[in-house]
Amino acid sequence: MIRFLFKLILCVLLALAAGFAYLAVRSGDPVYAVYEWMSPARFQQYDRVIRVVAVEHHLDPMLVKALVWRESRFDPGKHGTHGERGLMQVSEKAANEWARENKIADFYSDQLFDPKTNLEAGTWYLHRAIEHWKHQADPLPFALAEYNAGASRAQRWSGGNDIADMPVGKFLQNIDFPGTRKYIESIIDRYKFYQRRGRM
Repeated sequence: MIRFLFKLILCVLLALAAGFAYLAVRSGDPVYAVYEWMSPARFQQYDRVIRVVAVEHHLDPMLVKALVWRESRFDPGKHGTHGERGLMQVSEKAANEWARENKIADFYSDQLFDPKTNLEAGTWYLHRAIEHWKHQADPLPFALAEYNAGASRAQRWSGGNDIADMPVGKFLQNIDFPGTRKYIESIIDRYKFYQRRGRM
């Protein structure tokens, strides 16, 4: 009887493992799926606030989550190499622009370690960048370049072409920072991953 129960439990565990492996592979990123399954708190704990803040700023929550994944891997205490802070790695300059534009008194940069404040500032900045490039057929790569490397560099890579339509491929070729090109591609890939599975 004990051997039978042991075999039954083993069969159930193997079936569960096979089912999970199948779902992980179907997700498009099995490594991410495994990590998310092992640590759901880390990968999903900011989903609600991401949804709320993204909708406030007229952005797709899946895009905002893709950017958070790339910038901080969901670590609200992350420090960047150039002073960026928090989930969306917002720079002090961008945060001060956000605070000034939104009339937030007594703002100081360490408030960017608060997830909601960081998401507010980061999504505001991303929305502004997308609006700046809205005349492009696909403004997202241009906006992500601006988010990562600054408006003046994105402007240079576009050849000063922020009004007329420029092919995305040509824009990406013009980017002379390989890290920025990889940054754009990784966020767009992660965004598509969330869209394919139909949830953040």
